[in-house]
Amino acid sequence: QVQFVESGGGLVQPGGSLRLSCVASGTPFSHYTMAWYRQAPGKQRELIGAITGGGIEINYADSVKGRFTISRDNAKNTLYLQMNSLKSEDTAVYYCNKFLWPTIESDYWGQGTQVTVSS
Repeated sequence: QVQFVESGGGLVQPGGSLRLSCVASGTPFSHYTMAWYRQAPGKQRELIGAITGGGIEINYADSVKGRFTISRDNAKNTLYLQMNSLKSEDTAVYYCNKFLWPTIESDYWGQGTQVTVSS
């Protein structure tokens, strides 16, 4: 059974940093392009970035480019999201999953991890 477990969220002041982790199980992790998504209150889930299986190619949404960094450790089946220079508009629940395109639909969402950016 495919499972994603996200962690590392919390309350942080504007300008602060957080590092999120996502442990995957039940799927050949290294074979897939993986992605981070987020969903703010009252908004649709959005893609914020993706990394290919070998970690060679990484792409980001314009809203996080230059502030967020995605990485992965295939030996640990773990995906990471380093978030710097956080803004209030980054407040959301963050999820990981395979890269889903053209629509962000999946039967396998984890519980997500809440990130709140507030002073």
